[in-house]
Amino acid sequence: MNKSLVTNALAATGCIVGFGLKLDWLFYLSLFALSGALTNWIAVHMLFEKVPGLYGTGIVQLKFEEFKAAIHNLIMEQFFTQENLDKFLSEKTGDAHHFDLAPLIKETDMSPAFDSLVTTIQQSSFGGMLSMFGGTDALTPLKGPFEDNLKQSITDITASDEFAEKLKSQLGSSSNFGDIRSKVDSIVQQRLNELTPNMVKELVQQMIKSHLGWLVVWGGVFGGLIGLLAYFVGL
Repeated sequence: MNKSLVTNALAATGCIVGFGLKLDWLFYLSLFALSGALTNWIAVHMLFEKVPGLYGTGIVQLKFEEFKAAIHNLIMEQFFTQENLDKFLSEKTGDAHHFDLAPLIKETDMSPAFDSLVTTIQQSSFGGMLSMFGGTDALTPLKGPFEDNLKQSITDITASDEFAEKLKSQLGSSSNFGDIRSKVDSIVQQRLNELTPNMVKELVQQMIKSHLGWLVVWGGVFGGLIGLLAYFVGL
């Protein structure tokens, strides 16, 4: 169910019914609810899509380099520690697919990546609007789905045949930890460089857009309450 569409449709219907039946309280409630829901729906759309002439839109695509850097740091600082590399080297076989990073990825704390995304949104033109709905705390419900999807995305990247073959060949030709880590860093960076702004947008969109629909719902709810307040104050 599309929460944004349903919220806007209900609010618009309320406006029509309230106006047609001369129910001022319903008209005020629905009009303000439509205003709040529609504004938030447009804001969510502009978070992912760049709109010509509107500064600060398409922030996810504009900040895709920062997002890639966050993933890169997460992989290198938490996966490829000396302890983990020692384990890989001691267990490696001739099969490139023996290097299964999925268990490590599953146990990795993805909070830094989510925090980076929240900071990006907070520092964008949407930061002021976000503060109207509880600030960054309003994004907390997105953390779980975001981290789960990010883990799956990283697992897919590291599970590719190309990544596995390169990792195997590079590890097999090195014995020094620093040298190995440097080569792994190069492989990871090469894979991340294949990401385009649109791919990053789709990745983030898949993680959180459905949950951002609640911003539209709550925009309608709070807008409606403000509308009722305006009606009673005007009596």
